[in-house]
Amino acid sequence: MNNKKGFTLIELMVVILTVGILAAVAVPIMRGRIDSSKWSEANATAGTIGTAVRAYIAEKKPDYDYGNLESRLNVPFIYEALGFKRFDLDGAYFNQRDYEIKSITADPPTCVIEVRSTHPQGPPSTENLDATGNWSVN
Repeated sequence: MNNKKGFTLIELMVVILTVGILAAVAVPIMRGRIDSSKWSEANATAGTIGTAVRAYIAEKKPDYDYGNLESRLNVPFIYEALGFKRFDLDGAYFNQRDYEIKSITADPPTCVIEVRSTHPQGPPSTENLDATGNWSVN
């Protein structure tokens, strides 16, 4: 009577194959979640910029010319006018130069903000935060 305990080679190969298939399925799902979490940083900062633009509109009144704010936020006049200092909007994956105010309307006070990651480990693509707070991928 032989009482050998252990796994056969075929059983081990089946386990390795199963783990490989699970890894092949899980990695793309996790990569999408990583990019989503990186975009949440941009979402928070773009929301802060949008709030600053609405406050600026309330301060200057609707008949003011807001065209001078429609640019990238790395221009000193723009970030100072909105109440930010030079590196206030810099994060782990996005910097001030990644945010651009595309259009401003005074009544109702809204703006569209384009966000493009220039960070080497930032998420791919460019997204817009529209006046209603919705994101769209370009």
